[in-house]
Amino acid sequence: MMLGDRVFVDTCMIIEYLKGRLELNKQECYINSIVLMELYLGARNKQELYKLKAKLQGFRLLDITQDEMDLATQIVDMYALSHGAKIQDAIIASSCLISNLSLATYNLKDFRYIPDLKLIKDIG
Repeated sequence: MMLGDRVFVDTCMIIEYLKGRLELNKQECYINSIVLMELYLGARNKQELYKLKAKLQGFRLLDITQDEMDLATQIVDMYALSHGAKIQDAIIASSCLISNLSLATYNLKDFRYIPDLKLIKDIG
């Protein structure tokens, strides 16, 4: 990832980072509480959760605002039936749209139908 590129990093990319298969400049990478919760759910015990939290230090955490929740609700309303939009993906997409951030994800199919959402597959 080029210095100065601000990007929201999806859970799948963070997992690759944690496995040492992807390099990220944490100071330019944004996540929200949805990504944190998805990662926390992957921990098998408290020790693993503690290590995970330590490795996540330095990523920029975006607060989820009411505007983002309202937009996420619209995304679910418009795309749940036609494209299988999930709540967590709608919240991630709304965070990106409102904060004017590109979304780095390997799961393009989960987001490509959302207008104006800038998707990035390769950031490493």
